[in-house]
Amino acid sequence: MLQLQSLKKSYSQGSHTVEIFEDLNFELHKGEKVAIMGKSGSGKSTLLSLISGIIKPNQGDIVLDGVSYKNMSESQINDFRATHIGFVFQNFHLVSYLNALENVMLPAKVCGIENPRTKAQELLKSVGLEHRIDHLPSQLSGGEKQRVAIARALIHNPKIILADEPSGNLDDETGDAVMNTLFELIEKNNTSLILVTHSKEVANRCETTYKLALGQLLPC
Repeated sequence: MLQLQSLKKSYSQGSHTVEIFEDLNFELHKGEKVAIMGKSGSGKSTLLSLISGIIKPNQGDIVLDGVSYKNMSESQINDFRATHIGFVFQNFHLVSYLNALENVMLPAKVCGIENPRTKAQELLKSVGLEHRIDHLPSQLSGGEKQRVAIARALIHNPKIILADEPSGNLDDETGDAVMNTLFELIEKNNTSLILVTHSKEVANRCETTYKLALGQLLPC
């Protein structure tokens, strides 16, 4: 379902070149849930950015749902990302002037999904927020914001969810509740998941955990 083929990614820092990945290979199957752990600066966020097409590798290819990124234009990658990938971020990334319902509807509008309001209402109900649909992000708790973000990530039925420390800004009890919601919904929809986390407890909820070190994904 997802293949990373001989990826190389480096950055220039002044006169120096920093190698993030030199020959990274990885495969994820449909419905599979994997966690990625690693030290700060090991390349976890860079990896998610590569998979999403936000940045391009120096060499190699990414293939998602049978589609290669290699020869796609920026606009084609943007359209593909909007229809195939869902995101859940540590800092929620909700639009401050839109209420919960409008935030969830955003990807549906971009993808041209029919009846986005109805689907957004159903998703907010599934995450226990049917009574908060008219509330702005500033009126929601951290856990509520993340549940809105989960609903938003799933409204367009993505092939894969990329989650970057989704419980990192939450207390343990709230984080557990949010992760329960995330896993319940992706299992219901048979959505693949790549979850970046520093928490071993969160990682253990996935089928496989990898450690990102020295530019390689090593099974734990």
